[in-house]
Amino acid sequence: MEPGYIPDFWDYAVDRHKLPIVVNASAAQARVRDEIVRLVHRGLPVPDFARAVGDALGRAVPAEGTCMMTTDPATMLPTAEFVENGLPAAALLRLVEIEVREPDFNKWSQLAHARRPAGTLSEATAGDLDRSLRQREIRRPGGFSDELRVVLAGSTGTWGQLTVFREAGRPYFSPAEVEFVSSIAGLIADGLRRGLLLGDAQAGADDVGLLVLDADDGVRMSNRAADHLLDELGTGGREGARLPLVISAVARQARSLCGPATSAAPAPADARPARARARTRAGRWLIVRGSLLNDGPEAQVAVMLEAARPAEMAPLMVDAYGFTDSERRVTELVAQGLSTKQIAGRLHVSSYTVQDHLKAIFAKSGTGSRGDLIARLFLDHYAVSLTSGIAGDL
Repeated sequence: MEPGYIPDFWDYAVDRHKLPIVVNASAAQARVRDEIVRLVHRGLPVPDFARAVGDALGRAVPAEGTCMMTTDPATMLPTAEFVENGLPAAALLRLVEIEVREPDFNKWSQLAHARRPAGTLSEATAGDLDRSLRQREIRRPGGFSDELRVVLAGSTGTWGQLTVFREAGRPYFSPAEVEFVSSIAGLIADGLRRGLLLGDAQAGADDVGLLVLDADDGVRMSNRAADHLLDELGTGGREGARLPLVISAVARQARSLCGPATSAAPAPADARPARARARTRAGRWLIVRGSLLNDGPEAQVAVMLEAARPAEMAPLMVDAYGFTDSERRVTELVAQGLSTKQIAGRLHVSSYTVQDHLKAIFAKSGTGSRGDLIARLFLDHYAVSLTSGIAGDL
């Protein structure tokens, strides 16, 4: 067994007497996933969210510290960092310099296009950490050993980066731990995006609508953008309706996800997020997100509204035209702006296979180019059934 290796399920599966260890690890992961689902919908400021995620994650993936960074989705350059027990500011600046100018292992740009969004330095260097420039120059002198990097990305871009690290002398991260963190990366990205949106809305951003609802769905506060978008959504002529149906539905879902964290009523791993697509009477699509602002029977919910992007509308086209699973994935990646070569790399197929999928997609959707395909995401004929307000998960 290699130094630093932590046995995973397959090591224990051959010995019945050790299976309880695996069961305990799986139970810990389930509890952490449940806790992060709740954190995502708590409407926490980004610094508080980063700290809470680090604390929760440590209960399933033990580590000595974490660093969450927000990024510019267009360039993936870091915009702010939230460090727990990590490197000093000067060292972080050198890490950024290495990231953008010098070759190294597991760079963020590489992970963003990899099969999974997480990876360890020990795996990338085959256990010889000092092959990494940042390890030799910064991390080892700082007393650190293995690191687990996680790209926090969604359909609209990469919103953050999370690094979990262990000190010298501690075991390397195991494959099972990497798979678990990969499985919750999208959840963490959603929570980070919500925190950034809430901050923008509270700061008066013109393109993000913000409503604060009381326990009875009464509007306690709204900004100018929200007032305008509420008028665009309308109530559909429902007698006695105070708010568009999608607003109330998202608020109730947020409350259900953030109810008391008891063993009798955990948030299921496949719980639908408090998020929906809605089409306004003016014909544009919005993404509506809900997050709880406090606890108790009088808990308030923040509801954020922003314009939908093509990548967020791709699932509607998939359902409308009966795309296969492969065609669905290609459509989503086209909507994110990836080239044929990049899509082939992401899906581990040839460029010819991607082109074949595109031909089938164009034929089924009645489009003739990538531009036509993205434009078709917003055409009315496949979206009429959703104009009442509620759609499925993003």
